[in-house]
Amino acid sequence: MDTLNLLKKHNVAAPRYTSYPTVPFWETDRFDEAQWQLSVKNTFADYNSEGISLYIHLPFCESLCTYCGCNTRITKNHQVEAPYIDAVLKEWDMYLQVLGSRPKIKELHLGGGTPTFFNAQHLEKLINGIISTCEPTSDAEFSFEAHPDNTTEAHLTTLFNLGFKRLSLGIQDFDPKVQLMINRFQTPAQVADITALARKIGYTSINFDLIYGLPFQTEAGLSETLQEVIRINPDRIAFYSYAHVPWLKPGQRRYTEKDLPQGEAKFGLYQLGKDALLAADYYDIGMDHFARKHDNLYLAAQQNNLHRNFMGYTHQHTQLLIGLGVSSISDSYTAFAQNVKTVEVYLEAINGGCFAIEKGHILSRKDLKIRRHIRNIMCDGKSLFLDGIPKQAYYKLASLLDDGLISLTENQLSVNPKGKPFLRNICMAFDERLWEKTPESQMFSYAI
Repeated sequence: MDTLNLLKKHNVAAPRYTSYPTVPFWETDRFDEAQWQLSVKNTFADYNSEGISLYIHLPFCESLCTYCGCNTRITKNHQVEAPYIDAVLKEWDMYLQVLGSRPKIKELHLGGGTPTFFNAQHLEKLINGIISTCEPTSDAEFSFEAHPDNTTEAHLTTLFNLGFKRLSLGIQDFDPKVQLMINRFQTPAQVADITALARKIGYTSINFDLIYGLPFQTEAGLSETLQEVIRINPDRIAFYSYAHVPWLKPGQRRYTEKDLPQGEAKFGLYQLGKDALLAADYYDIGMDHFARKHDNLYLAAQQNNLHRNFMGYTHQHTQLLIGLGVSSISDSYTAFAQNVKTVEVYLEAINGGCFAIEKGHILSRKDLKIRRHIRNIMCDGKSLFLDGIPKQAYYKLASLLDDGLISLTENQLSVNPKGKPFLRNICMAFDERLWEKTPESQMFSYAI
């Protein structure tokens, strides 16, 4: 069966598996904040030598990109910057009290929203406030997301001097008609200039985010976008499938499903993008990610050393991820916790001396076991089952096996090369919480 027909056959709504269990299936009624803090303290004590990961959510944007599924706050009032930075640093101080000693930072990422909404001086205050209380490891990686339309030389220079070496630029599509519909504007020249400036300053890894399946997107338009992207030559590319969830993100109601490429049209966009990137010597990491052979993500994939957490694929392995800011998610390996999603509620809690946690989940032994197998499949393309592959999972894998997407023995699953686009489908077979409690409404984006 050719790739197009495989994509059509196995196109189902599926989680991205940045965690297991996925957020909709957390047992929030059994979550206890005291137990969460204890799990953070214990994991830190057990793994402090390896360092921790830190994610900081900066939610503000000056305008709404209608395709966006992230937690954002739209405002042109930059007076919100200082109070928010102060609150994030207070939250970090609260976590320092839980940790009990000076942590090592192995990975730090600024996400959003639009981190470059904040001016360079406020970002400097934030990062100095963090790193003055900890010690970056020798191989620490600091990265941030940026909008090409508002990223300045001051942003790039200030963050580079603070230890940032990786930059992620949200491109999505250069087609003017698509940009008008998604309210996201930047030209190839702007992106090329920012990329060149970042490289001149010293950034060693630059990622572009692209999306297929956007309103009014065509193969001709996407092909031109890809030509421009390949010419600019980023080190990594994330090529995501657009998820249409207007019941969750009202901004997507600017257009309707009839404006979106669907079925064979969307499959064609995916195949066009993948073929173009492979032809341009990008390596398929899996799960929408491509990288040049000099990039750390590629090297980690070749060495079976990839890791996956709430920030996505990374070559940095840590057991403890602390999320700061509104809606951010933390992971102590044995538990998850997510902050409240409203800026005002977050500020009130933190300024009142309380954590701003809205919900969480304490992982069971079975959760931990399944989580390990899903991570292995997503990162290494294989997993070893000492007790044999569960019968229920084996049954759900049958179609994938028949189509040659995976190979199975009694104790091991391996993803075949043509199975890489179907990692989410493969992991779903082991997602017991998903099968035990089928959601009443659409919660996940489509695999393709």
